[in-house]
Amino acid sequence: MTRTTPPRPVDVEAVFPVLSAHRRTATRLHPRQGVATAGESSLAGPLLWPADEPWPVCCAVHPKGKGHRLDDVRLERHILAAARGRDFSDEERRILDAITPGRHAPDLRDEAPLPLLAVAQLYTRDIPDLVGPEGHDLLQVFWCPFEVHGPVRTLDVVLRWRRSREVGDVLTPQPEPPVAGRKECVPTRCVLHPEQVVEHEYLGLLSEELQDAIADWEEGLLDAEDDAEDAYDSSEPRSYDTYEEYEAAMARARTEEEYEVDYMGDLSIAPGWKVGGFASWHLTDPARVDCAVCGTPMPPLLTVDQWECGGGSRSWLPLEDRDPTDTPDVIGPDVIDPDVIDPVGVYLGRGSMRVHTCPADPEHPHRLSFQ
Repeated sequence: MTRTTPPRPVDVEAVFPVLSAHRRTATRLHPRQGVATAGESSLAGPLLWPADEPWPVCCAVHPKGKGHRLDDVRLERHILAAARGRDFSDEERRILDAITPGRHAPDLRDEAPLPLLAVAQLYTRDIPDLVGPEGHDLLQVFWCPFEVHGPVRTLDVVLRWRRSREVGDVLTPQPEPPVAGRKECVPTRCVLHPEQVVEHEYLGLLSEELQDAIADWEEGLLDAEDDAEDAYDSSEPRSYDTYEEYEAAMARARTEEEYEVDYMGDLSIAPGWKVGGFASWHLTDPARVDCAVCGTPMPPLLTVDQWECGGGSRSWLPLEDRDPTDTPDVIGPDVIDPDVIDPVGVYLGRGSMRVHTCPADPEHPHRLSFQ
């Protein structure tokens, strides 16, 4: 099933033509829970991995046998999803109570090689913004699910580019670590529905003059909304045939009052898992991410995001995932399917992680940034 991002509530380049110089495409991946094949783009596998090629491992010395069993993480998510909207059964409660972190792999030494966790498989045929080494059409992403690596104590992310046509027999079964440091480091298996969209540069990286102009424009929108509300409040009371009609009208009015169009939430950077596009620096000051080899600025290749759509980004919710009663520019926060808001179950940093690669040479070492 395709996913279609609605047109932006405002054509921001028509309001600020200079923003045409600050646009970039991104491919929203739109993960939704499901199992793909090794020949498809997906999250959490299975991968098109050659049977005769060693699976990547983490060789860093750190605790590896204690944490959350991957099977337990998946079982817990399955039970929580199945019980949504009802009370847990006694059997479900018993299972959930028994799921606890612990030393589930007591024989796994800290210095032993640990199979990396398959995170993503992305084909260039599906994702127009995926650009890698010449002749390579497939990116496979792994990480060690323990946030203990490097000076900032985070995941160790590994990228593998390959030519899919050169893969013969596919490895099966495929290895995975027995435990993860946190449940939120384990992605749920998802199929992808890639869609290319247009983004605009993060507000704080635009010129001060343009930032001020956007702020004045947003303030003008709020003033216009306030004037309209005042006019509505002073009008004659409306009549309704039934109490249900009145309640529905009031609920819609409350939703419309809650949602305000702004550059950061609606007109610049798409939420969710995506390839390409811009990085958002909404929690910190913008930081340079340059290649350690050649100094070239490194844009984000892959964004790993907790939310597919939520909070101030509701206008990005695809049309196919909306409630039929929603209008094109307004959506109630209580009608979004939880499996659409957070389909993958991954929470890194303070909500998102970006993998940056060098545009001059994609095989130069990548870098990570977090928000």
